[in-house]
Amino acid sequence: MSFQWKWLRNFVRRNTNPIPEYRAQRWRQRLSLAYILLAWNAFGLVCYMVYTGRNDWAKYYGYKSEEDASVPPSQYYANLLKVDKAKVIRFSGFQKVNEIEIDNTAEETKTT
Repeated sequence: MSFQWKWLRNFVRRNTNPIPEYRAQRWRQRLSLAYILLAWNAFGLVCYMVYTGRNDWAKYYGYKSEEDASVPPSQYYANLLKVDKAKVIRFSGFQKVNEIEIDNTAEETKTT
């Protein structure tokens, strides 16, 4: 427990009664089983979505236009982080596949 939450710990300890150790251990086991089941089902859902071709759910359900879907992730994050000029180098293994220059200054002048 970090020092930032010490006030919460002190508040809970002051306003509640201690519980027996065996009961705490039993509830810890129950919660861990619930977490295991939830995590396993979430993993299964992600695998199912990828298998059925819905791994880009925003595009599949129409929240992302074709124009937005065609923008590569590197250019998307350069726009998001407001990077004016970027150089993207793509590697496959130890070989350089391609190199892309991203220039967002030209796009800003077009829109204004």
